[in-house]
Amino acid sequence: MLLIFLLLFIGLPLIEIYFLIEVGSQIGAMSTIGLSILTAVIGTWLVRHQGFSVLLRVRDMMDRGEVPAIEMMDGALILVAGLFLLLPGFLTDTLGFVLLIPPLRRLLIGRYIRVVPGADYPPPDAGRGPRVIEGDYHRED
Repeated sequence: MLLIFLLLFIGLPLIEIYFLIEVGSQIGAMSTIGLSILTAVIGTWLVRHQGFSVLLRVRDMMDRGEVPAIEMMDGALILVAGLFLLLPGFLTDTLGFVLLIPPLRRLLIGRYIRVVPGADYPPPDAGRGPRVIEGDYHRED
């Protein structure tokens, strides 16, 4: 686990610096800075748009009494994509844009996250009738 954090905090910035230098030497420093700002602006707009869409789906599912587990993970991946897009660099921007593709997010969620229905989940018709909460009690005098 420590090795993973070491690679993330040291290796990723070094790779980003390398790509920025290479792109800057090809298209110029100001164009590289402008391109980095442009990807951040476009990414922010896409994250906002998709984030609101996921929020509406979560709200709709909760109103129907369903557990929005997949949608919550979808929202978490959109949040990670937004973080990647705000970081300067082309590698993180690429990862951020890849995470903004809905079928790829669903593939990641389906591959690495298993949603197993359990007893704690409300039944599908939970929003139709009166809510009953079962429990035990004892009287203390």
